[in-house]
Amino acid sequence: MSRLSYALTAGALVAACLGAVAWAQPPAPPPFATTKVEGTDNVYVFRYGNHQSMFVVTSAGVIATDPIGYGRPQAVVTYVDEIKKVSSQPIKYLIYSHHHFDHIAGGKPFKDAGATIVAHKRAKERLAVLKDPHTVLPDETVDASRTITLGETTLELSYIGLNHSDSTLVMRLPKQKVLFAVDFIPVGTVPGRGMIDFYPLETEDSMKKVLAMDWDKLIPGHPGAPGGRLGTKQDVQDQLTFLQDASAAVKAEAQAGKCWDGVEAPSPSASC
Repeated sequence: MSRLSYALTAGALVAACLGAVAWAQPPAPPPFATTKVEGTDNVYVFRYGNHQSMFVVTSAGVIATDPIGYGRPQAVVTYVDEIKKVSSQPIKYLIYSHHHFDHIAGGKPFKDAGATIVAHKRAKERLAVLKDPHTVLPDETVDASRTITLGETTLELSYIGLNHSDSTLVMRLPKQKVLFAVDFIPVGTVPGRGMIDFYPLETEDSMKKVLAMDWDKLIPGHPGAPGGRLGTKQDVQDQLTFLQDASAAVKAEAQAGKCWDGVEAPSPSASC
């Protein structure tokens, strides 16, 4: 076979492989979606891009969480519109999961609709200093815990310590056995961006506390993998095991006298 024939054959194989890969890729998801949590009649997930929030419809109003409007005010307008498609009840509460802007910026349309904004007390402290013009300060704060009862629905807010932030609230619907926890328990992936804004050791304790709670479905702040799925207790256990294994490996290297550079990229000559 000539060189040209080899080249043409190789090119055809590459094209075929690339075509197969392209064909196998799932279609891109729509920019936003609202889905009811299976097994419930009033709990919904609103996703916009790669962020998502939970909202709960009751006979006395709607409890919404995280407006997810950072850099995209249209997301918040869409969020409110999606709630109105599901219920004619007024939005009574908007609850911030923690103080990071990518999840809580853009709450003004909720505030204008009459919602009371709730967050951990440390979130309000951080936001008061940062003074982001696109993030509405909370009206009410939570210290260790708070229970919100609206209509026939009870929502428990719990501060379980340091994890992805120092202001994270875990939200649990005891009747529906649904949990909303943002950023410190990724579903089907690992903690991103090198664990910035993260307390790795304390996160292990937070995960243990989450595992001790009574729930069946976990709504994460970013869609679970694959397919935007919700999480289970096994997902939390997998994350806890991952962190524990990583911590043990780093401690072993440190106890062997290696400095950070040696742990990150082992080298026979690495020394502190």
